[in-house]
Amino acid sequence: MDIQVWSDVVCPWCYLGKRRLEAAIGRFGGGVAVTFRAFQLDPSPVPRGLPLRQAMAAKFGGPERVGQMLAHVTAIAAGDGLRLNYDRAITANTFDSHRLIAWAGSQGRQAEMLEALQRAHFTDGLDIGSRRVLVAVARSIGLDEGAAATYLESDAGAGAVDADLAEARELGISSVPFFVIDGKYAVQGAQETSTLVAALEEIARREAVDAGR
Repeated sequence: MDIQVWSDVVCPWCYLGKRRLEAAIGRFGGGVAVTFRAFQLDPSPVPRGLPLRQAMAAKFGGPERVGQMLAHVTAIAAGDGLRLNYDRAITANTFDSHRLIAWAGSQGRQAEMLEALQRAHFTDGLDIGSRRVLVAVARSIGLDEGAAATYLESDAGAGAVDADLAEARELGISSVPFFVIDGKYAVQGAQETSTLVAALEEIARREAVDAGR
């Protein structure tokens, strides 16, 4: 089974969706290949070091409203073992982080790199829009920091990210996470693990029926 997942590094529901998908695959037990694809919730330039709470308050109706939103997703994530520290999180444009994920993917480390970047953003309060920080994250999972720095200073990987973003537009994806399974089944949002297991089992059943015809 092939699963393509469009997600953004700074999307808390994507972080949660990744954790739940991994749990679902563990319970499903069948052969599953997962590829993470780039999506940007906000492709615009971002001021360096801007606290995420402050940026969201300006965009989503003030501090009280944003506080409620963040408390809600933080509580849900905690139930799945994820720590979201919005007192430390800062805004970041994610284009370079998606390039780094593509580079790690060429070395078989895509999911691990994504996890490390999500943890850096949501838990450690690091600026993942900074190439210096991205190199440090690459080093933290055992990848060569010199090679990561050289890669990020070039234009390498930009075409792959642009292709993912273009395909997302073609598919009409407007919110993430968005899962495309075996090229024809779509699942949207950070569904409960049990819901994902049921979806995988149903798709496997349908594919088995089709193969037997």
